[in-house]
Amino acid sequence: MVPFAGWNMPIQYRGVIEEHLCVRERVGIFDVSHMGEIEIRGKDAALFLQSLITNDLEKMTDGSILYTLMCYEHGGVVDDLLVHRFSPDHYLLCVNASNQDKDYEWIQNHSGPFQAEVENTGPRTAQLAVQGPHAEILLQPMADSFLGDIQYYHFRKGKIHNVDALIARTGYTGEDGFELYLPAEEAESVFREIIKRGGPYGLQPIGLGARDTLRLEMGYSLYGHEIDENTSPLEAGLGWVVKLGKERFVGKEALAKQKAQGPARKIVGIKLWERGVPRSHYSVTQKGSPVGEVTSGTYSPSLNTGIGLCYVSREHSALGTRLEVRIRNQGIPGEVVKPPFVPSNVKKD
Repeated sequence: MVPFAGWNMPIQYRGVIEEHLCVRERVGIFDVSHMGEIEIRGKDAALFLQSLITNDLEKMTDGSILYTLMCYEHGGVVDDLLVHRFSPDHYLLCVNASNQDKDYEWIQNHSGPFQAEVENTGPRTAQLAVQGPHAEILLQPMADSFLGDIQYYHFRKGKIHNVDALIARTGYTGEDGFELYLPAEEAESVFREIIKRGGPYGLQPIGLGARDTLRLEMGYSLYGHEIDENTSPLEAGLGWVVKLGKERFVGKEALAKQKAQGPARKIVGIKLWERGVPRSHYSVTQKGSPVGEVTSGTYSPSLNTGIGLCYVSREHSALGTRLEVRIRNQGIPGEVVKPPFVPSNVKKD
């Protein structure tokens, strides 16, 4: 157990590699109650939220979920988050644990012109993630409705083990599964019931270590590593959630200017050819000359090699480019690849 964003969090239970493969092959449960929740309600809720986020709410329907970013005026990232739409005047935001207070203050400070109420519901909300090929078959007997018709990036209200829950088909692993939002006082009983029922499906509890290796194999960004106040979505490969064609949002002008010029650096995936594990802040070189820096790296249990995400200068970002990662004063060779490093098993239709 380690302190993380004000919480005590498990790094591992049985071991990172065993837990990683458990999620890839069977099913795992994560207690991610440290994640933050912020709700926005009111007549102007949609208009207000549209002015804060880079993605476009227009195509959302009730019960849908949207991945997006909030940016500063200069184009740096406040946070990445999930928007859940209950109705045009009610939204739930799931934000990063370390940013919850900052995000709430940021949203509140921009709410003045709008008829909308902002509430930090994180302290009373727990979140459990059940991820892996057996997630649905494990949870279905505990649910009061059919889970099979919840599409990817959609949610519904329902009951899990007779507890009111928001059941979302989302995750941070690249596997099919669900994220369950529950009243905090009910989380332990639901967690224990899932553990109790999970034996036949090979269920294990999963810690932060495997959560990180799973998300890295997918190439998913982590705030404080790939994105922060000093990085832009365009550099980070998240231009697909920046809709410059919509009405003004915070950071739009800076991002439009950067897109026109082209970012000077880009995030890329790197896969090592020889033994070694990239880590955050390790130098990336080409023929010994520095060209960038690792933001996140790990040993990939699925590929049996070192992988990482790194920022490199634009001219060194093409797929197949040979680069080295400096590990213990040695340049370990590898090449630029396009994430995900392994195929996702999410059902997107």
